[in-house]
Amino acid sequence: MAFFLCVLGMVMIVEGLPYFAVPEKMKVWIQQVLEMPTRVLRAFGLILMAAGLVLIYIGRN
Repeated sequence: MAFFLCVLGMVMIVEGLPYFAVPEKMKVWIQQVLEMPTRVLRAFGLILMAAGLVLIYIGRN
């Protein structure tokens, strides 16, 4: 459980960093994401999940 909380904390740091460092650019980027078609967002999410699984696999072996 401690490892999970550490990983969750690291994810929150990485996710929050762009909003802290460049909030103006994040607003523009979020607007662009809102204009993307749903299928593109789904494909991007699938690719990110697959890449995450690969990284976990590599890290655990």
